[in-house]
Amino acid sequence: QDGVGKAIDYAKALGVPQLNCLAGIVPQGVPRDAAQATFIANLAFASAKLEAEGLRLLIEPINTYDIPGFFLSGTRQALELIDATGSDNLFLQYDIYHMQRMEGELLNTIKNNLPRIRHLQLADNPGRNEPGTGEINYGYLFRAIDALGYDGWIGCEYKPATTTSAVLSWMDAYR
Repeated sequence: QDGVGKAIDYAKALGVPQLNCLAGIVPQGVPRDAAQATFIANLAFASAKLEAEGLRLLIEPINTYDIPGFFLSGTRQALELIDATGSDNLFLQYDIYHMQRMEGELLNTIKNNLPRIRHLQLADNPGRNEPGTGEINYGYLFRAIDALGYDGWIGCEYKPATTTSAVLSWMDAYR
Protein backbone atom coordinates (compact mmCIF):
# COMPACT_ATOMS: atom_id res chain seq x y z
CA GLN A 1 0.00 0.00 0.00
CA ASP A 2 2.95 2.32 0.57
CA GLY A 3 3.99 1.66 -3.02
CA VAL A 4 0.67 2.95 -4.33
CA GLY A 5 1.36 6.42 -2.93
CA LYS A 6 4.81 6.43 -4.48
CA ALA A 7 3.37 5.27 -7.83
CA ILE A 8 0.84 8.11 -7.73
CA ASP A 9 3.61 10.61 -7.04
CA TYR A 10 5.63 9.33 -10.01
CA ALA A 11 2.60 9.26 -12.31
CA LYS A 12 1.74 12.85 -11.47
CA ALA A 13 5.32 14.02 -11.92
CA LEU A 14 5.50 12.32 -15.33
CA GLY A 15 1.97 13.18 -16.47
CA VAL A 16 1.00 9.53 -16.82
CA PRO A 17 -2.79 8.94 -16.81
CA GLN A 18 -2.75 5.22 -16.04
CA LEU A 19 -0.60 2.66 -14.28
CA ASN A 20 -0.11 -1.07 -14.81
CA CYS A 21 -0.11 -3.35 -11.78
CA LEU A 22 1.62 -6.65 -12.53
CA ALA A 23 0.40 -9.61 -10.52
CA GLY A 24 3.73 -11.42 -10.31
CA ILE A 25 4.47 -15.02 -9.44
CA VAL A 26 2.65 -16.68 -6.57
CA PRO A 27 5.23 -17.35 -3.83
CA GLN A 28 5.98 -20.98 -3.15
CA GLY A 29 3.76 -22.39 -0.43
CA VAL A 30 1.05 -19.74 -0.82
CA PRO A 31 -2.31 -21.27 -1.81
CA ARG A 32 -3.67 -19.88 -5.08
CA ASP A 33 -6.95 -18.82 -3.47
CA ALA A 34 -5.05 -16.83 -0.83
CA ALA A 35 -2.99 -15.14 -3.54
CA GLN A 36 -6.16 -14.29 -5.42
CA ALA A 37 -7.84 -12.81 -2.35
CA THR A 38 -4.76 -10.70 -1.63
CA PHE A 39 -4.53 -9.53 -5.23
CA ILE A 40 -8.22 -8.56 -5.31
CA ALA A 41 -7.89 -6.62 -2.04
CA ASN A 42 -4.76 -4.87 -3.28
CA LEU A 43 -6.38 -3.99 -6.62
CA ALA A 44 -9.45 -2.59 -4.87
CA PHE A 45 -7.25 -0.48 -2.61
CA ALA A 46 -5.02 0.76 -5.44
CA SER A 47 -7.84 1.46 -7.90
CA ALA A 48 -9.66 3.58 -5.33
CA LYS A 49 -6.52 5.57 -4.45
CA LEU A 50 -5.70 6.13 -8.13
CA GLU A 51 -9.27 7.13 -8.94
CA ALA A 52 -9.16 9.78 -6.21
CA GLU A 53 -6.14 11.23 -8.03
CA GLY A 54 -7.69 11.04 -11.51
CA LEU A 55 -5.58 8.05 -12.58
CA ARG A 56 -6.62 4.66 -13.97
CA LEU A 57 -5.31 1.26 -12.89
CA LEU A 58 -4.61 -1.51 -15.41
CA ILE A 59 -3.80 -5.19 -15.04
CA GLU A 60 -1.98 -7.25 -17.66
CA PRO A 61 -2.14 -10.99 -18.18
CA ILE A 62 1.30 -12.50 -18.95
CA ASN A 63 1.95 -15.83 -20.66
CA THR A 64 3.17 -18.66 -18.48
CA TYR A 65 5.54 -20.01 -21.15
CA ASP A 66 7.89 -17.06 -20.75
CA ILE A 67 7.20 -16.54 -17.04
CA PRO A 68 6.16 -19.84 -15.43
CA GLY A 69 3.96 -19.40 -12.40
CA PHE A 70 2.75 -15.91 -13.28
CA PHE A 71 -0.53 -15.49 -11.44
CA LEU A 72 -2.53 -13.57 -14.06
CA SER A 73 -2.33 -15.34 -17.41
CA GLY A 74 -5.58 -14.88 -19.32
CA THR A 75 -8.16 -12.36 -20.41
CA ARG A 76 -11.10 -14.09 -18.74
CA GLN A 77 -9.19 -14.37 -15.46
CA ALA A 78 -8.31 -10.66 -15.61
CA LEU A 79 -11.90 -9.64 -16.25
CA GLU A 80 -13.12 -11.83 -13.38
CA LEU A 81 -10.58 -10.21 -11.06
CA ILE A 82 -11.67 -6.76 -12.21
CA ASP A 83 -15.29 -7.67 -11.52
CA ALA A 84 -14.39 -9.10 -8.11
CA THR A 85 -12.92 -5.77 -6.99
CA GLY A 86 -16.15 -3.94 -7.70
CA SER A 87 -14.06 -1.06 -9.04
CA ASP A 88 -15.03 1.01 -12.04
CA ASN A 89 -11.44 2.29 -12.20
CA LEU A 90 -9.70 -0.98 -13.07
CA PHE A 91 -9.11 -1.95 -16.69
CA LEU A 92 -7.34 -4.44 -18.91
CA GLN A 93 -3.96 -3.88 -20.50
CA TYR A 94 -4.10 -6.29 -23.43
CA ASP A 95 -0.72 -7.53 -24.57
CA ILE A 96 -1.12 -9.05 -28.03
CA TYR A 97 2.04 -11.16 -27.76
CA HIS A 98 1.18 -12.68 -24.38
CA MET A 99 -2.41 -13.41 -25.36
CA GLN A 100 -1.40 -14.94 -28.69
CA ARG A 101 0.73 -17.38 -26.71
CA MET A 102 -2.00 -18.15 -24.16
CA GLU A 103 -5.28 -17.83 -26.04
CA GLY A 104 -5.13 -16.88 -29.71
CA GLU A 105 -8.40 -15.36 -30.96
CA LEU A 106 -6.80 -11.92 -30.70
CA LEU A 107 -9.30 -9.87 -32.67
CA ASN A 108 -12.40 -11.52 -31.20
CA THR A 109 -11.06 -11.01 -27.70
CA ILE A 110 -10.22 -7.36 -28.37
CA LYS A 111 -13.59 -6.78 -30.05
CA ASN A 112 -15.57 -8.44 -27.24
CA ASN A 113 -13.72 -6.57 -24.49
CA LEU A 114 -12.78 -3.24 -26.04
CA PRO A 115 -14.75 -1.13 -23.52
CA ARG A 116 -12.61 -2.68 -20.76
CA ILE A 117 -9.27 -2.35 -22.57
CA ARG A 118 -7.37 0.87 -21.91
CA HIS A 119 -4.01 -0.02 -23.44
CA LEU A 120 -2.69 -2.42 -26.08
CA GLN A 121 0.86 -3.70 -26.35
CA LEU A 122 2.50 -5.63 -29.13
CA ALA A 123 5.27 -7.97 -30.15
CA ASP A 124 5.25 -10.76 -32.70
CA ASN A 125 5.23 -14.44 -31.94
CA PRO A 126 7.40 -16.47 -31.86
CA GLY A 127 10.44 -14.65 -30.57
CA ARG A 128 8.80 -11.53 -29.17
CA ASN A 129 10.33 -9.47 -31.95
CA GLU A 130 8.88 -6.59 -33.97
CA PRO A 131 5.72 -7.01 -36.07
CA GLY A 132 6.32 -8.79 -39.35
CA THR A 133 8.78 -11.32 -37.93
CA GLY A 134 6.28 -13.94 -36.83
CA GLU A 135 2.82 -15.39 -37.20
CA ILE A 136 0.58 -12.47 -36.21
CA ASN A 137 -1.06 -10.68 -39.15
CA TYR A 138 -0.56 -7.16 -37.88
CA GLY A 139 -1.88 -5.46 -41.02
CA TYR A 140 -5.23 -7.20 -40.55
CA LEU A 141 -5.21 -6.65 -36.79
CA PHE A 142 -4.38 -2.92 -37.02
CA ARG A 143 -7.10 -2.29 -39.63
CA ALA A 144 -9.64 -4.14 -37.50
CA ILE A 145 -8.64 -2.31 -34.29
CA ASP A 146 -9.00 1.00 -36.14
CA ALA A 147 -12.42 -0.07 -37.45
CA LEU A 148 -13.51 -0.89 -33.89
CA GLY A 149 -12.76 2.72 -32.92
CA TYR A 150 -9.92 2.08 -30.47
CA ASP A 151 -8.29 5.45 -29.88
CA GLY A 152 -5.77 4.58 -27.22
CA TRP A 153 -2.07 3.92 -27.44
CA ILE A 154 -0.47 0.73 -28.69
CA GLY A 155 2.82 0.23 -26.90
CA CYS A 156 5.71 -1.57 -28.56
CA GLU A 157 7.20 -4.05 -26.13
CA TYR A 158 9.37 -6.26 -28.26
CA LYS A 159 12.97 -7.39 -28.58
CA PRO A 160 14.42 -5.96 -31.80
CA ALA A 161 15.61 -8.77 -34.07
CA THR A 162 18.70 -6.68 -34.88
CA THR A 163 19.08 -3.10 -33.66
CA THR A 164 16.36 -0.71 -32.56
CA SER A 165 17.01 1.78 -35.36
CA ALA A 166 17.18 -0.97 -38.00
CA VAL A 167 13.85 -2.51 -37.07
CA LEU A 168 11.76 0.64 -36.68
CA SER A 169 10.99 0.48 -40.40
CA TRP A 170 8.34 -2.16 -39.67
CA MET A 171 5.95 0.72 -38.96
CA ASP A 172 6.18 2.00 -42.54
CA ALA A 173 4.14 -0.96 -43.80
CA TYR A 174 1.24 0.01 -41.51
CA ARG A 175 1.04 3.79 -41.98
